[in-house]
Amino acid sequence: IKNSSDLSQVKTTIERMYKKPVEVTLNLGRNKYVVFAGTLVGVYPALFTVSPSDKSFTGKTSYSYSEYMCGKVKVKEARSKII
Repeated sequence: IKNSSDLSQVKTTIERMYKKPVEVTLNLGRNKYVVFAGTLVGVYPALFTVSPSDKSFTGKTSYSYSEYMCGKVKVKEARSKII
């Protein structure tokens, strides 16, 4: 596990995506991944929460900053389609 940034940089990165549409990729281990779209709805001192766009999603929606730093959770801004 490589740590390329410190906690304050990670929190700043997450705070910039607050209330914006995001794409979340979860590493479940053993080459299993889950990708879903949602909105970053909460930024707290120890964790952040994502509200999935798909209401049938039954997975975990709150993540710690350490999960993000270790690469278990990847969060990026969703790209809007330009028509």
